[in-house]
Amino acid sequence: MNVKVTISYDGFEYSGSQRQPEKTSVEDKLLEAFSRLNVEANIILSGRTDKGVHASGQVFSVKLPQHFTNLDRFKELLNHQLPLSIRALKVESVDESFHARFSAKKRVYRYFITQNPTTPFNARYVTHVKHIDEKKIKEAIKLFVGVHDFEYFHKLGSDKINFEKEIFEAKFYAYKDMHVFKFKANSYLRTQIRLMVGFLLKISEGKLSMEDLQAQLNKEKKVFYTPVDGFGLYLAKIIY
Repeated sequence: MNVKVTISYDGFEYSGSQRQPEKTSVEDKLLEAFSRLNVEANIILSGRTDKGVHASGQVFSVKLPQHFTNLDRFKELLNHQLPLSIRALKVESVDESFHARFSAKKRVYRYFITQNPTTPFNARYVTHVKHIDEKKIKEAIKLFVGVHDFEYFHKLGSDKINFEKEIFEAKFYAYKDMHVFKFKANSYLRTQIRLMVGFLLKISEGKLSMEDLQAQLNKEKKVFYTPVDGFGLYLAKIIY
């Protein structure tokens, strides 16, 4: 039986979502939980998240033995075996052709910042920024919408060949005592969002301009290549 599992996780203590030789990833912990349930699982994640990055709506597909007919009960069993930093939110039966990665049409990420000093209880989940010029960021973030070659917005040394991505939505808005960057795209390059957010924050500070951003998007020059940290970044939703 092919099932779709939606999960959330605190990425701080993990080396990323994808399986690692050191067995320190989210996928490794999922595989350990399945093993304790006597299920030999081949987990297909919708996409990878980097070290320290969180998820509120990550998805994976997996084949379950037919005797797991009560999927709500299976979710309870899975959560019992998982660390508290990873939770299964929903388990659904899907068509055999469903593939968590290749069936995905859009992926939504959010990045949270705050001007308030962080505390020991939220420092891993939101990024402190001293100065926020909301008007500048709202204007500049629009430049990302559309199809672009993001070669200058990815981590050097990653194995991507196709750098062209389409961003359907890019927004910046206030939420309670925080501000949120929201991006909706078909897919992303490694560290792409953290580099985009970092660039926008430099524009907010007045250290870079919209012209600089347009030049880097056009690959005329590489102006900024230091990603912000991953603590404020969340994979929020996968759209199928």
